[in-house]
Amino acid sequence: MTEASNQITVDQLLLQYGDRLELTCVAGKTGTNRIIVPEKTNTAIGPGAETAPRTGITSEKSLVGYLNLIHPHQIQIIGGAELKYIDSLRDITRHDAIKQLFKHEPACIIISDNQRAPAFLKRKCNEHSVPLIQSPVTSTKLSESLHYYLATLFAEIITIHGVFMEIMAIGVLITGPSGIGKSELALELITRGHRLVADDAPQFSQLAPDIINGTCPDALRDFLEVRGLGIINIRRLYGNTAIKNNKYLRLIVRLEPLDKQQMLSIDRLEGSYRTKIILDTEIPEITIPVAPGRNLAVLLECAARNHSLRIGGYNASKEFINNQQQIIEQSSNG
Repeated sequence: MTEASNQITVDQLLLQYGDRLELTCVAGKTGTNRIIVPEKTNTAIGPGAETAPRTGITSEKSLVGYLNLIHPHQIQIIGGAELKYIDSLRDITRHDAIKQLFKHEPACIIISDNQRAPAFLKRKCNEHSVPLIQSPVTSTKLSESLHYYLATLFAEIITIHGVFMEIMAIGVLITGPSGIGKSELALELITRGHRLVADDAPQFSQLAPDIINGTCPDALRDFLEVRGLGIINIRRLYGNTAIKNNKYLRLIVRLEPLDKQQMLSIDRLEGSYRTKIILDTEIPEITIPVAPGRNLAVLLECAARNHSLRIGGYNASKEFINNQQQIIEQSSNG
């Protein structure tokens, strides 16, 4: 299931991140209800676009831009280098550059690097009701932080049925048919020191080409449904350390009831590794057969550890094959 993108106004941005990024609105306060709009493409506009000292952020879904790349209805960051550049322009050229900036109706303008906002810029922001914000934070840190906050907000969100947990420090989504025992397994893993992110309906969004972030809907946060026990509050039962607010998805483990014939068809060296596409990103998936007497919690811990080794470049089956090959070669030579 896919959900529509959210939206945020400048005053909401100030409320949520103002303290963290030390944002102070110094002009254009009547325009703080402006909506920040995500943009899919960016185009250099206006005088000085090729000669300004900085380049803009030109990723496909850029949300923040420097003055030399004007992004309509987005945040414009002006640092010390930009202010110096503007100050070096002749009056007519400076007037044209500022005119272009306000023509495209920026959501707000942030003066970074602890720079003082020029009087003419304050005046223009008041005239056009464009919030002018000052911050001592550097342009680079502001840009990176705002990209992260806004990319998370505007990202496409999908909901996948399952239990999302942090197991051995990696994000693992446990899936499988209804009634297979996902929640009971999650409860056992929690008692073993692992952490719950979301039960039943974890939400996933793409923060970068290879990063899928998993979170829990507010209505379900801290809760786990266990058949026979009903709804239980994991935070109240096991403490704050049993809950994780979000985690990057690194592995999918599917629980499946398999018969003897299906068990025999599983590759005994590689197991059931394959990949699943989530938000255009390949995520490794393992199928673990469910059968009486199998300790699923231990198997999941082992799967998470083994996947961490694979991420680091180690593959046990390849080492096993290489060792066997060396033994055969030594026997042949002897």
